[in-house]
Amino acid sequence: MPLGSRTFRFGRAQSIAATLLAALLLQCLWVVHHQQLTEADYRFARCGREMWERPSPLVGYFTTCGNLQDGTLAYRVAALPLTAERLALAATDLFRAPANRLYAPAAAGTIWESRHQLIGVKYLLHLPFIAFALLLGAQIWWVTRRLFTDAAAALALALYCLSPAVIAMAIVPNNDVLAAWGLYAAIYAAMGVAHALQGPRHKWTPRILLLSTAIGLTACAHLSAAIVALIWSTIFLLYLAERRRSQAIPILLYAVFGSLVLLFCSYSLRPEPFSYVFTGGAALLWFSLDAPRHLFTSLAFAPVTIAACVSLLLMVVYRRSRYFGNSAPLLVALTLLPLITTESVIAARPALWALPFLFTFIAGVFADALETTHRRTFLILAAALVLTQALLSFSSLSALAA
Repeated sequence: MPLGSRTFRFGRAQSIAATLLAALLLQCLWVVHHQQLTEADYRFARCGREMWERPSPLVGYFTTCGNLQDGTLAYRVAALPLTAERLALAATDLFRAPANRLYAPAAAGTIWESRHQLIGVKYLLHLPFIAFALLLGAQIWWVTRRLFTDAAAALALALYCLSPAVIAMAIVPNNDVLAAWGLYAAIYAAMGVAHALQGPRHKWTPRILLLSTAIGLTACAHLSAAIVALIWSTIFLLYLAERRRSQAIPILLYAVFGSLVLLFCSYSLRPEPFSYVFTGGAALLWFSLDAPRHLFTSLAFAPVTIAACVSLLLMVVYRRSRYFGNSAPLLVALTLLPLITTESVIAARPALWALPFLFTFIAGVFADALETTHRRTFLILAAALVLTQALLSFSSLSALAA
């Protein structure tokens, strides 16, 4: 679809993207089908249902799980389908005779404890996270296609959808996939705001709202990710705004205020648990090379490692590749890879947040390489990397399901 076109066409590029996303979906569903529910799954379900259905009776605590340092969004996302199913089943009881009702006409606590009435719990608990992984893949494809070429977008999405690290992140309730999704959306939304500042004012508001929502949802997933998103969004917005930098500062303030409002709403507008956001130490970070070392030395990640090394080498020797579209995702990825959280009960994995930016960087450099006289060589290399990644991904599914 041309950049200026308003008509969506489902052509070859969209077909390839849909096929790759379908491959990711099928892999995730296969793993989930062969999984067993774990204690962590039950924890996300119970704490999330408490957020939706009944507040904790303990003063100062949001749920009986305590004050959560790893964000509220994953708990709400995990439990929302379960709560929706319970409400739907309870609503059908209104049309049944008292003797045939699923829920006994007793106290509200009976409805809460009647978990055995819920069906498909394993799938309802995991499908929302698979959906966010698919949305993140769609974002990567959309951004790389807008910035680079169809071939580059296909390469980035293929490496993403066939990565065992991505599948492992999508098949269990966790805040990492949500933080990665929000972080990627926030930073590229900030770039979109910067470009909108060069145009008419009526185009500013939707993108500012998008930026505020992205940072807010990222904060709901993990405060550390929101801080990284805000820092890089500020840097890129001020860099790209050029002569409109005076308008950029108020926009950032609006975005921060809106994200705080969204974060407050995620705590059901309760000041006591919300105050723990600022006192719980969830944003404390440090540096370690253990996570990137483990990631880049694993066999399952070898094709991505090779693609990243080739891209770095090309960026050094090929001057045309050294521009903002390639440098921005590389800088964000290099920032995230060595980060570790130090205070969260459930440790976040910022190295996984870096993957979308790494795939975007690889796509950008390969797009430049495909415009050189060595196009055929790089096409063969890209195809070989994708094929190898697919074989490694399919062979790792059994281990992921264990």
